Amino acid sequence: MLSWSGWWLLLQALAATPNDGEAVQAMMRQVNYHIDPTIVLRIEYLRGRLLPARPGAPPQFEDKRSFILQMDSATIALDTRGMAELLNRYVFSYSGAPLASLTLTVEGGRLRQRGRLHGFPFSMLSEVSVTPAGELRLRPVKVKAFGIPVTGLMRLLGMQLEKMMNLSKARGIRADHNDLLLVPTGLLPPPLIRGHLAGMRLRDSAMVLIYRPDSGPTPAPLVPPDSSAVNFMYYRGSSLRFGKLTMTPTDLLIVDDDPSDWFEFFLDRYNDQLVAGFSRNTPSGGLITRMPDLAPRQTPIPRPPIRH
Repeated sequence: MLSWSGWWLLLQALAATPNDGEAVQAMMRQVNYHIDPTIVLRIEYLRGRLLPARPGAPPQFEDKRSFILQMDSATIALDTRGMAELLNRYVFSYSGAPLASLTLTVEGGRLRQRGRLHGFPFSMLSEVSVTPAGELRLRPVKVKAFGIPVTGLMRLLGMQLEKMMNLSKARGIRADHNDLLLVPTGLLPPPLIRGHLAGMRLRDSAMVLIYRPDSGPTPAPLVPPDSSAVNFMYYRGSSLRFGKLTMTPTDLLIVDDDPSDWFEFFLDRYNDQLVAGFSRNTPSGGLITRMPDLAPRQTPIPRPPIRH
């Protein structure tokens, strides 16, 4: 039986858990979802929910920390350049990080990592798989230091990556003997994204991630109010705030103004895209917004502060 302190901790945890009844149902098709100016999630299909991060406060586009994107079913690609940027600028951006200057490439169905380990140049070729817990496992098959193969020497001396690098300050990544285990959604900056990784495949210059429910059936696709929409984001149910508007219940379809290519969307600059587009109401009181693709902006790439 739980003690009083145990019950109190349990009640606190339940209070902090988003109420699924407050979730906004979400679906996306063929959307290049810009996390920042250089990192893009190429969303072929996503069916999920926006969960409020704070009880009683609806998700709002202006505050990326106000919601959690729960992916129930999704197929998403991230190119190797974006993966490297993610690791360098967010995961290993703190002082004393063991890895730096990483570059990633796909070679013969394996992932090549190059960079600096504690300041020394290294190269590692890894087989990539998905664990039952939904993590990416990177298992080294060839390791080089200063361009010299050291895989056999590491085995001989009993050296392991787990002992060679301290990842306690890094988020979304850990070492297990010589393997690296990554939770892709845990590597990303806000908004917080969750989902159970069920499969992956490597192609020429990208990793394709497949998400499925960890239990229960896969939710059916939503039916958008405009059946001709090709590249879009559709939100339905509960409450959603964007700009000075709050929809209750939500019925918002955001459509790419140019269906000939994928929709380029950047949450940080969605208002610029909104102003450049146009909107109309549906007979049921919903809203259809057509937006142009994100226009390039010639500004320096913002760098996150070094974490100590």
